[in-house]
Amino acid sequence: MVSLPTYLLFAVTALALVVIPGPNHLYIAARGLAQGRSAGLASAFGVEAGTLVHIAAAALGLSYVISQSATLFALVKWAGVAYLVYLAYRAFTAPDGEAAQAPPPQPLRAVFLEGVLVNVLNPKVTLFFLALLPQFVDPSAGPPALQVVVFGLTLLVLGLISDVVYAVAAGALGGRLARGARALRYVSGVVYLGLGVAAAFAGRK
Repeated sequence: MVSLPTYLLFAVTALALVVIPGPNHLYIAARGLAQGRSAGLASAFGVEAGTLVHIAAAALGLSYVISQSATLFALVKWAGVAYLVYLAYRAFTAPDGEAAQAPPPQPLRAVFLEGVLVNVLNPKVTLFFLALLPQFVDPSAGPPALQVVVFGLTLLVLGLISDVVYAVAAGALGGRLARGARALRYVSGVVYLGLGVAAAFAGRK
């Protein structure tokens, strides 16, 4: 099994990575600002549920296949780009409510599933798992797939803690800015569009 020094080194590395604001944090913050704390938390749990898919893919070797196949990588990449652009379009074109009220909230289940899709369709996460996890896998320490699962779940837990902090903070701020519903929608739209552009330029090495 994974040695304690190796595991601690991975945990420190993963912690350093998840505390830096990234695309997932921006997405969760946009959700929290637009719809409040509950939606921010639902999106956070959705994002990390999507991480489970990446863990399974990495353990089964699918991440390697996708990274080596230009066609498969392009399919995942552009599916993610299209979905993020759609979210931006929906945010920009949503009708304004009367008396500057916030737009009708989406069911939390829909917000959760949206978070799953945003993460699963992000090719950068696939490449991240491919680049980081193998550096800590020791073939002599047991089945590599099991080690990938252990490291992946550790990253998921640390990521979830970070995501929840962003969700709660954005939800509190969003409540104070409820009168600025139109501005919140545009902020969300810009974030979604920015994530789509970032995904479009995700490199393949």
